[in-house]
Amino acid sequence: MSDTTRLVVVCGLPGAGKSTVAAAVADRLDAAIVRTDVVRKELFPDPSYTDEESSRTYEAVFDRASERLEAGDSVVLDGTFRRGVRRREARDLAERRNVALRLVRVRCDEQTAKDRIRSRADDPSDADVGVYDLLREEFEPVEDPVVVDNSGDLDSTLDRVRALF
Repeated sequence: MSDTTRLVVVCGLPGAGKSTVAAAVADRLDAAIVRTDVVRKELFPDPSYTDEESSRTYEAVFDRASERLEAGDSVVLDGTFRRGVRRREARDLAERRNVALRLVRVRCDEQTAKDRIRSRADDPSDADVGVYDLLREEFEPVEDPVVVDNSGDLDSTLDRVRALF
């Protein structure tokens, strides 16, 4: 593997701006993006968001990431990654592929996130405000993340991404 090949996990609650941050990181690293919402819809055109679906979705996400990493490409994973076990799976993948891992937690104030969710159009995510509230309660603490606060304007968020990558 190249010294510059890396795996970046962009995690956080719905509406926080994960996809915006993931796209900016991918652009900075010339990396592929693997988005859980897109993979889920490919596997399950009418998803019911069961534990089994989630397991299969993350398995496919990690398989795709592994293939790209094996080819020497950096990869950005875009998803809630609300469970610590999923973040540990990403860490294990990075270790198996001998690449650097960076965990980025995207945060946003609750009102801004909910406003963004309500205004979504043509987005692969099905998360609504109710899902936000549920996931906020279920989100397990993230160990040693790099934090990007996406509550402000896009320029501030992109400045933070440029400083990190």
